[in-house]
Amino acid sequence: MARNIVIPALVAILMSTGANAGSDSMVKEIEVQVDLTALENPAAAARYATIAADLQSALATRLTDRIAEEGMRISVDLSEFELSNSFQEALGLADSKLVGDVKITDEKDNSNFEAYELTVTVEQARSFFPEGIDFATQTASSEEYYQAMIAAFADGLVKRLDE
Repeated sequence: MARNIVIPALVAILMSTGANAGSDSMVKEIEVQVDLTALENPAAAARYATIAADLQSALATRLTDRIAEEGMRISVDLSEFELSNSFQEALGLADSKLVGDVKITDEKDNSNFEAYELTVTVEQARSFFPEGIDFATQTASSEEYYQAMIAAFADGLVKRLDE
């Protein structure tokens, strides 16, 4: 008897959750911001000078079929990116990561709101390196490394959006 009440109640709660954007939600705007002057890692600031535009482009590419005149606004404020050096990576102490605050709002549906911090590590980005590339020879300042971190962050955001 309790099972017959609990299951429909859980379904109703899950369906009414505003944070569940779903894969059919349309996106009106994607905005990425970063304050390069606030970065504590000078190498990261120099290497990632175009990260806001690059991440915005990566997100738009992944959401191209969902861009519309009305819909959600995705805002990302990149707060941190750290680059480990080759020595740290060789020792397994690498802490390269990309961190951003993500906010999703919807002008038409105030219940469709979500805010969270998304962190992507170099370990999570490994699958985004070009096939056949020797990961052990890559440095945090390489183009492949940079592109993999951007791709991993964009994919992480879109996956969360689709949940």
